[in-house]
Amino acid sequence: MTLAELLRETRLALAELPDPSLEARLLVEHFTGTDRATPISQPELPVTPDAASAVRAAVARRLAGEPVHRILGWREFYGLRLKLSAGTLEPRPDTEVLVDTALPYLTSAAARGPCRILDLGTGTGAIALALLSQIPTATALAVDLSDDALATARENAAALGFADRFATRRSDWFCAVHGKFHGIVSNPPYISLNEFPTLAREVRDFDPKQALVGGADGLDAYRAIAAGAASHLEDNGTVAVEIGFRQRDDVTALFERAGYRLLEAERDLGGNNRALVFSR
Repeated sequence: MTLAELLRETRLALAELPDPSLEARLLVEHFTGTDRATPISQPELPVTPDAASAVRAAVARRLAGEPVHRILGWREFYGLRLKLSAGTLEPRPDTEVLVDTALPYLTSAAARGPCRILDLGTGTGAIALALLSQIPTATALAVDLSDDALATARENAAALGFADRFATRRSDWFCAVHGKFHGIVSNPPYISLNEFPTLAREVRDFDPKQALVGGADGLDAYRAIAAGAASHLEDNGTVAVEIGFRQRDDVTALFERAGYRLLEAERDLGGNNRALVFSR
């Protein structure tokens, strides 16, 4: 079998998916060790039987609902290639809005001296690592309840060359966190219990439930962050959180009752409320 034939077969097998061409290309490249240009420059390149079998097995997993990046074992976020694991949420483009929104405040803090960032519920480390990639003098403490997630985040930090500026700690929100930070960032669980069964199977069955569900109303994590952040914020520090598209008013009210004011609210590319920034 040639590379072009395998690519065509895979694309046809995934035809029921929203973007079969992209997903076929990703799977074929991954399991054949080729890149995007190879099918164009070498369409007759022979594919080994083992590689073809691996692609077909991956197609079966994808058609059973497993997301393509779970099969690949990595996902790109903010230009960074991040390893995924069973204990990590798969970082998505919407969360890049949170990075963009928090970045100017943290860049300003870094211009005045050392900048310390606390990432609550870090997962792959995506948010903290994206911020470190943009602020060369910043350091980050990444917190999670999952040992698997923390190990994955450390691997990602090391692979990206940020290990000396990135530390991890197992903690239930602020319980094991000490010291103060110029910025606290989080993409916390914000799906309600009632919403969880309605999620797409790619999310519901493959992302860790504890990283998705934020209690009966989806707001438990925001209550914890609003209640605990003050003692961990430097003067003029900020708290930036991702939210569900219906949660702007509820989350803002929670933080305002805890003594914060809303500095900024940003929408994602779909026009949905996505990121809020607060200060004391």
